[in-house]
Amino acid sequence: MNIVLIGSGNVATHLAKALVAKAENVMQVYSQNLLNANLLAQKINAEAINELSEVDQTADLYIISVKDDAIERVAAALKNVEGLVVHTSGTTDISSIKNYTARAGVFYPLQTFSKVKEVSFDHIPLCIEASNVNELEILKKLAQTLSDQVYELDGEKRKALHLAAVFACNFPNHLYALANQVLVENGLDFNIIRPLIAETADKVMNNLPEKVQTGPAVRGDENTMNKHLGLLESQPELQNIYQTLSKSIKLMPK
Repeated sequence: MNIVLIGSGNVATHLAKALVAKAENVMQVYSQNLLNANLLAQKINAEAINELSEVDQTADLYIISVKDDAIERVAAALKNVEGLVVHTSGTTDISSIKNYTARAGVFYPLQTFSKVKEVSFDHIPLCIEASNVNELEILKKLAQTLSDQVYELDGEKRKALHLAAVFACNFPNHLYALANQVLVENGLDFNIIRPLIAETADKVMNNLPEKVQTGPAVRGDENTMNKHLGLLESQPELQNIYQTLSKSIKLMPK
């Protein structure tokens, strides 16, 4: 399949490598910044472009992997292409593309990506949607070459999944950053809690999270929680986060 990749960020980078590893032909990589386009294009032997007017009009598939608020602008620029046009967003509706072409779809990989760590697509959930049965079959076949977890989800289910992903991934990572802040302020190293983080993550791989919740809030240990709040006396914003999360833990059905 001949593919044009619109974007050169984290998702685009990992997706491009995965596609090429499965012998798909990524012809072009577009970015507004030609340097960024070149950095990715050189890794996969593709042409780098920084003008949407330079996009090859005859590709089989166009993958829009840019910020959500730029998807519709890019789709509008691709209204005359012959191939299937998809985006990789969890929350953007398929209509953002269908407004400009009948051959529209979504190809959303549910994973956290960063350029500093390689990720295998073998078990990454790939969530697909398409404007008709024929286009859906094309996306399904492509997705199945990359992953053993392929899901057909409409826009509403995909948005709910993305919301759940924010709670499961983005927020915990921010809490790790806050934990590191507390450690550094008290002359401690983040490495000391890495085993705790790993064990917590491992537990929820085989159990529902509410069944393995630990800590002072679930025990109703008000004395310990008050001591923690005392340590945060000079940081009311962290006190607020601590109290909000503790209250939520207490209210969670066991």
